[in-house]
Amino acid sequence: MHLLTFRVDDATRDAAHDAAHDPGGTGDTHHAGDAGDAGATRLGVLVDGDRVADLTALATAAGARLPLDLLGLIRAGEPALTTARELLAGAPATRPLAEVSLCAPLRPGKIVGVGLNYVEHVAESHRTLDTDRELPDRPVLFGKPSTAVTGPGGPILHNADLTKQLDWECELAVVIGTPAFRVAEADALRHVFGYSIVNDISARDQRRSGQWFFSKGQDSYAPFGPVVVTADEIPDPQRLDLSLKVNGELRQDSNTRHMLFGVARLIADISSGVTLEPGDVISTGSPSGVGAGMVPPQFLQPGDLVEATIERIGTLANPVVDAR
Repeated sequence: MHLLTFRVDDATRDAAHDAAHDPGGTGDTHHAGDAGDAGATRLGVLVDGDRVADLTALATAAGARLPLDLLGLIRAGEPALTTARELLAGAPATRPLAEVSLCAPLRPGKIVGVGLNYVEHVAESHRTLDTDRELPDRPVLFGKPSTAVTGPGGPILHNADLTKQLDWECELAVVIGTPAFRVAEADALRHVFGYSIVNDISARDQRRSGQWFFSKGQDSYAPFGPVVVTADEIPDPQRLDLSLKVNGELRQDSNTRHMLFGVARLIADISSGVTLEPGDVISTGSPSGVGAGMVPPQFLQPGDLVEATIERIGTLANPVVDAR
């Protein structure tokens, strides 16, 4: 399933919403606890690439117990996923994707970033960002706060008082499904709920004594989405094309098979000392093609549009806006 979180206002409450609440055509579409109020976030599924099934409305209409948000669904485990699949099995009414506003799929408890995880990015980082020339012998880890998360279409904040070097990084996001502590690499993928996209935005000139927290942790520096694809639809996360465009021009183009440390190794390494909880996100590192590595370097400016794409997941698009 391609799970998503969305909002819809009164102007876009079309017949799909009414049909989900009133399948018999009685005209009674009111339900206690209906999450269809204007502005409320709702849990949905992307159907056929361009339509949205409203799981919140479907569950209400069917009298089914289903969490109201994606984090709740993840924590509820396989029974909740089974319920969601059963609700979708009856060819439910849907609404056009263009008529809803997508939000970040969830707000992670923690985001674990991975640096220098593609060979060519290690080389360009050494050349332009003064990092080590040698390939790391274990994952390079850092944290991004959940307040950095913004959703599809959300603005990337460019504050020229803080940075003149705002950069992009298209990364595969791993969403944890079950608690993981001291997990063996062979068992690690069993703890994955699904996959998404994170654009690991970085203020290159705000790295402090080699530390990346402020450089990568500012508000809006973790665009996340547009969907979370459940792990059953991506059995091998190391065979996914990923790319990024700025204003329609290709900047990054690679495949997750080029990771130095694959998803399973990352989970095993992180969980050797840090408990990964349901809804946590691992942002697995960027391929080469970042702005700092270009000759001459190029960085994001207000008015730019950044589009990060990963095979089988979709495209995460975000505008850059002046935040001064």
